[in-house]
Amino acid sequence: MLNPHNGMKPTLLMEQHKQNFTKSEQKIYNYIKDNNHDVLYHSLTELSEASEVAEATVLRFFRKLGFKGFQDFKFLLAQEVSVLTTHDHENTYMEKIKNNVVRAVEDSYEIIDEETLQKSVDAINSSDDVVVFGVGSSGIAALDMQTRLMRIGKHVHVTIDPHFMAMRASSMNENTVVIAISLTGGTKDIVDTVAIAKERGATVIALTNYVKSPLTRYADYVLLTSAKENPLDSGSLVSKVTQLFLIDLICTGVTINNYKNSEKVRMEITKNIANKLY
Repeated sequence: MLNPHNGMKPTLLMEQHKQNFTKSEQKIYNYIKDNNHDVLYHSLTELSEASEVAEATVLRFFRKLGFKGFQDFKFLLAQEVSVLTTHDHENTYMEKIKNNVVRAVEDSYEIIDEETLQKSVDAINSSDDVVVFGVGSSGIAALDMQTRLMRIGKHVHVTIDPHFMAMRASSMNENTVVIAISLTGGTKDIVDTVAIAKERGATVIALTNYVKSPLTRYADYVLLTSAKENPLDSGSLVSKVTQLFLIDLICTGVTINNYKNSEKVRMEITKNIANKLY
């Protein structure tokens, strides 16, 4: 097997072996060559559809080149593309960050499906067993969601440890609502856990950037954000902001559905927390 980590650029590696590609692999090669920047933001499913070949063929393509998989390839491709496109002036970074955040929230607002949002809110509102899953950066968003829902009297359980997630999913039933947060929709720990939850009859709400991903295959409701990341930007501020924006919409919807009780709990919490301030 080839070693893709020997310093060779992914595009050159493909170029050197293109004469050995099958007809389907040639389609993948041509798409990546013509859209290398877009590929950084694709899921495996999206690359499969864009190049019009099966997902298994895409995986074989990268393994044929010596990569572990698509993510391994994307990481090195991102490094190559970054070298070619990084020419920004230092004094523009504040404005660029602001613009990126504002644009991400506006784009996320545009793609929100209000009917799916309301159905998700109704599912959360009617369940006494709401569980939020997230790992890494998405785990931070999950904890924030717990805080928001606790402040309005909605009891939720957040699990960010993969082993505990599997244990928790194993005890679920048809009354459980799972909120699975994964930017890529391809985080193995999240997908595997949601698969267990689905087998147990749980309702699954997916918060992700990709409408077609391993996670969304198990989801009853899919709520999308717009801030896609390349491998070098994992855990970026922009992606966190879009996740928190979506969480805010959900929590506000739950609050509206339970306004009187929510206000009562909110006032009690405010009073009790005030005693902890000097």
